[in-house]
Amino acid sequence: MPESDSVVYEISDGVATITLNRPDSMNSLTVEAKEALLAAVERAKSDREARAVLLTGNGKAFCAGQDLREHAASLGEGQGLGDTVRKHYNPIVLALARMPKPVVAAVNGVAAGAGASIAFACDLRVASDRASFVMAFANVGLGSDSGASWTLPRLVGHARAAELLLLAEPVPARRALEIGLVTKVVPADELAASARELALRLANGPTVAYAAIKAELTFGSGLDLQNALEMEASLQEQCAETADHLNATLSFVNKTTPVFEGR
Repeated sequence: MPESDSVVYEISDGVATITLNRPDSMNSLTVEAKEALLAAVERAKSDREARAVLLTGNGKAFCAGQDLREHAASLGEGQGLGDTVRKHYNPIVLALARMPKPVVAAVNGVAAGAGASIAFACDLRVASDRASFVMAFANVGLGSDSGASWTLPRLVGHARAAELLLLAEPVPARRALEIGLVTKVVPADELAASARELALRLANGPTVAYAAIKAELTFGSGLDLQNALEMEASLQEQCAETADHLNATLSFVNKTTPVFEGR
């Protein structure tokens, strides 16, 4: 990873924890922060010790999206958005979605704009009861980016996605749970422990099978049934060759608890 205080990477007990670390700016994303976040996600992908990933923010916010002070300076110089969507946001979202390990977002506060989109690119979201989501793009005269037009309809349906994007109103944590944006909501002082417990559960699970499930869900949503069935068959054959599958099957027969090794 490039040296940066904007993002912190830690590994413990099979869980790679990535923390957005600009609390005074609500963890908004400068060029430096975006580059550091992408590097951290790629590091987690290649880290052999990491079997699950936990993404969170330091302070009161999860991520407020694009740093508008930096963006305003770019506008003043006539640069507009530049290539930040293609160069920074798209690679981050693709890296999270294609991560062959489960990714849990611990949403500790507001997740706005690209910050919300990044949370939606994770596999599971645990939210603090103080968290909220706001698709703030329209409020600054922009369309959606960072995958929101793809992830949101799959999470909440087309009509609800249109409502969230067009009205750009904050969605409190409890409402987010009701409409399917998050996996669960916990008290703020329990968020870190609850999200880590979930990440640890995944880290101790069948990693190869998780990677297959993620691939099936991603590609299956864009395939017809026949092609989805063929993809499932191919990945299932690969999973059937793993030690995890053999051990889990024998454990079931012998009525013992399986131990997964991720191979």
